[in-house]
Amino acid sequence: MSNSKLSIILNGLIKENPTFVLFLGMCPTLGTTSSAINGMSMGLATMAVLICSNFVISCLRNVIPDKVHIPCYIVVIAAFVTVVQLVMQAYTPALYETLGLFIPLIVVNCIVLGRAESFAAKNGPVDSALDGVGIGLGFTIALTLLGACRELLGTGKIFNLTLFPEEYGALTFVLAPGAFMTLGYLVAIFNKLTKKA
Repeated sequence: MSNSKLSIILNGLIKENPTFVLFLGMCPTLGTTSSAINGMSMGLATMAVLICSNFVISCLRNVIPDKVHIPCYIVVIAAFVTVVQLVMQAYTPALYETLGLFIPLIVVNCIVLGRAESFAAKNGPVDSALDGVGIGLGFTIALTLLGACRELLGTGKIFNLTLFPEEYGALTFVLAPGAFMTLGYLVAIFNKLTKKA
């Protein structure tokens, strides 16, 4: 893989991380990260939609008229969200029930639409797919990390592996205020680490 291709992927992980740098997609970030598995699943679902929609939008960028490009992007994104939703409903029904409304809301997630507008509409299909990989990985890692911290501090578990008894956990971290507190600390740590690098 060439340096330019690798830099596209790393861009989404560090410089333009949707959660820790751009603060995009806060609704699913805060709403679905009560556990590590929920955060990771939401991130992977979003990443699948990002990769596929970026690729298709990039292939169609010269065909889509300027006046209707946003509605066209939304139709493409909605098609892939429907596929992801049906696959999750068929193969992981319990997880689908847990994530619920947040899966269809990927259609209007500003991360997906923003990358379609700012990157896929201006670059080739391969680079656009790689951008989807980078941004999707950054989002998935952020959601998994946030969910793991909240699950550990709230219940003493990570991915349902018990590390300490649940009675020592702080219920606040599993609830909505814990999402804000944990995100704040993770953003501070991310900023500290990336400014040194």
